[in-house]
Amino acid sequence: MPEGSVARVTEISARSDTSFEDAVKTGLARAEETLRGVKSAWIKEQSVDVDQGGIVAYRVNMLVTFVLE
Repeated sequence: MPEGSVARVTEISARSDTSFEDAVKTGLARAEETLRGVKSAWIKEQSVDVDQGGIVAYRVNMLVTFVLE
């Protein structure tokens, strides 16, 4: 970040049917549609949805940092 910049952090959740990595990519892609200056993401929580003993979805909650203009 350039000196004197101000950043903000927002929490988002994302879901994928295939993997945690895909859930992160999906969440970041969505964040970048509405937030300018996305700089980083911290994965706060991971969880899975289970049905009949099998994983049916991967979920992540992440904190996304973006620079205010």
